Amino acid sequence: MNQFQRPSVSSTRDAVYQALKAQILNLELLPGAAISEKEISLTFGVSRTPVRESFVQLSQEGLLDIYPQRGTIVSLIDLALVDEARFIREQLEAAVLRSACEHFPAAELQALRTNLAMQQACMEQHDYKQMFELDEAFHRAIFEGCRKMNTWAVIQQVNVHLNRIRMLRLATDHHWEALHEQHQQMLHAIDAKQPDAADRLLREHLQVGVADQAMLKEKFPTYFK
Repeated sequence: MNQFQRPSVSSTRDAVYQALKAQILNLELLPGAAISEKEISLTFGVSRTPVRESFVQLSQEGLLDIYPQRGTIVSLIDLALVDEARFIREQLEAAVLRSACEHFPAAELQALRTNLAMQQACMEQHDYKQMFELDEAFHRAIFEGCRKMNTWAVIQQVNVHLNRIRMLRLATDHHWEALHEQHQQMLHAIDAKQPDAADRLLREHLQVGVADQAMLKEKFPTYFK
């Protein structure tokens, strides 16, 4: 491999960062799990420098807790951060949904219908990771249809804490019919140009996770602060 083909330090760091972040979100690295630079370096076959830089970035995002001379652990789920992320998402997405009810392109509307069909198939397979991805894709398509992808990017900056508990809920309970039904109703509200109904549905949709928090904390007490 010549110098033009060799991965840069920054690209290696980004790859390690993205992989670790995905493992934390997907519960492959559980809250409270200890990890080390040496272990991750060997796993990914890279030097410790990009791993160290990835650890720092993940720590800044609240996903790792680094204790000098003691080690690094996957951070516990902080319900205060979860609630704040939900609040930010609710306010921004409600506004975007209202815009969608005024005008929404036919192509994106069809994309939502296709997504719902894929969710239905996923429910039969009990694939919680795929269900999470389809859930995200459904909401992202609404932002795309409203040409509000910068707003979606803002949400993603804080959404990781909310996403951790969403993923835990999907992995714990495979009864996703209510989630699918809420998505269907949101699609109908957009298609029928019913902004008040869409607003109500979204708030109910995001509140479901709040109702599940007590159950999840009782079932997995070591995962939470």
